[in-house]
Amino acid sequence: MSDFDRNATAWNRPAGYARTSAAEYDQGLRSYMLGIYNHMTLGLGITALVAMAIVMMGKTSPVVQALYASPLRWVIMLAPLAFVMVLSFRFERMSYTALLGTFWAFAATMGLSMGSIGLVFKAGSIVQALLVTTVAFGGLSLYGYTTKRNLSAMGAFLVMGLIGLVVASLINLFFQSGAMAMVISLVGLVIFAGLTAWDTQRLRQDYDYLSQDRELMAKSSVMGALSLYLNFINMFQMILSLTGAREE
Repeated sequence: MSDFDRNATAWNRPAGYARTSAAEYDQGLRSYMLGIYNHMTLGLGITALVAMAIVMMGKTSPVVQALYASPLRWVIMLAPLAFVMVLSFRFERMSYTALLGTFWAFAATMGLSMGSIGLVFKAGSIVQALLVTTVAFGGLSLYGYTTKRNLSAMGAFLVMGLIGLVVASLINLFFQSGAMAMVISLVGLVIFAGLTAWDTQRLRQDYDYLSQDRELMAKSSVMGALSLYLNFINMFQMILSLTGAREE
């Protein structure tokens, strides 16, 4: 998918397009984007259910202690990254069913990782951050879908910023600086907000190249859901870290 020309858009359809063809195109595009959002929403639902199960067990549960108070916590932290790498590098070889199943497994693993948030932050803060994230994500994604402005240049800049953000986060794992953590959260929030708009526009543009291959389009809808899912989760974490009240 990286070979696709992201400057080609649905806005530039030939002037002679038949009305029926335009209607079919628009219907197909809506169906494709709806599939992406459905996959993303289901993935978030799986993550939420697993995280809630962890919270309901409580901090003193033997299972929770085994997950977060032992070296196993590093497996939980790194496992989602492993799933993302598998989905990214084996995309062409995997079937749609295998991709979707792997995405669901990734979402469940993320639930284990996110479960620790419910043990640290108050429920009210989590709900508030979730609502803010949902509204912000919806608005940014709608902007990316409807704007005629080409966001490609912004996207390249944001990807470079994301790399820097990852490096800074790894460094702060050793320094544990509260001030640095706040800066990382602020910058990260801006980056993932921008990526939400850019990814939405990118996914819309990709439809032009996918519409003739149903299998590729179905597989790409899973990868599109993964991109938007990651943006949502990271925005939520950044907002919660900036505004959340911790359990005493």
